[in-house]
Amino acid sequence: MIKVFTTPTCVYCHALMDWLDEQNIKYEEIDATTSDEAIELGINSVPVTIITDDEGKEIAKIVGFDRPALKKALKSLAA
Repeated sequence: MIKVFTTPTCVYCHALMDWLDEQNIKYEEIDATTSDEAIELGINSVPVTIITDDEGKEIAKIVGFDRPALKKALKSLAA
């Protein structure tokens, strides 16, 4: 599962989601300004992408639009 924590005005958030869409990667967008989960996780900058496996184990937590880190984590998820 891929969760992307965003804010409505974040340019990098939208660039990240556009890139994920171009790659045909499904994700859940979560507005960090209104999400209790974002508060619980201590997210205070965006975008933050959290990738977990089928069992809920965190594979990666990536802050910012870091394509190399995203590709590496997505490769791990597919393995």
